[in-house]
Amino acid sequence: MKENYMVCNCKQVSYADIANALHVHNKFTDVLEAFEDVQKVTHCSTGCGGCHQKVLDIISEILMGPEKA
Repeated sequence: MKENYMVCNCKQVSYADIANALHVHNKFTDVLEAFEDVQKVTHCSTGCGGCHQKVLDIISEILMGPEKA
């Protein structure tokens, strides 16, 4: 389940933590702007930085909405 997926091991941030951080703020259209706000809330990608691209991918996925079948 995506919600239990640990994205940032350094700061113990899960997929759900990132999704929740996004939903706390207004709807974003810019992934980098959203990344900055998610980082402020969760502190993800502030340790080793190894999860940076994973976090960007998750934000993009969430901003694009549910996948169409």
